[in-house]
Amino acid sequence: TSIPEADILKKVQVVADRLNQDYADKTPVFLAVLNGSFIFAADLMRMITVPSEISFVKYASYEGTSSTGSMKTLMGLNQDLTGRHVVTMDNMIEDLKKKNPASIEICSLLVKPGNLKVDLDINYAVMEIPNDFIVGYGLDYDQEGRNLRDIYTIVEE
Repeated sequence: TSIPEADILKKVQVVADRLNQDYADKTPVFLAVLNGSFIFAADLMRMITVPSEISFVKYASYEGTSSTGSMKTLMGLNQDLTGRHVVTMDNMIEDLKKKNPASIEICSLLVKPGNLKVDLDINYAVMEIPNDFIVGYGLDYDQEGRNLRDIYTIVEE
């Protein structure tokens, strides 16, 4: 199965319209997490009509000294988020709360309800899909397929 690019863009526009209305007087900061969200973020931002900013951030793993081993750190965030309204494209709420924003909302291209391990309040979800492996529209399968315009479900043979 696949989700054509035209259908994706129509659904992104619906979410963009809601964001434009909800943030009409707020100048939000959008935080897009690389690599998977780059196409979604670009399409969404072209539909945002309110004054806003965008930053692209990345999580980098490193070996920590704690007993947990691998740690993750947020890289590329240069803005002061104190008092700002933040719209993020990933579940990095705990990291962002430390930066004292006025509000944090999650905007996600895809939500797999069957795969949510924690109860996330995702107010701006473009679409819900089954818990399948997917590729395309910026999303990869073993680092390939990000350039596909549509989203495809990977079927194991």
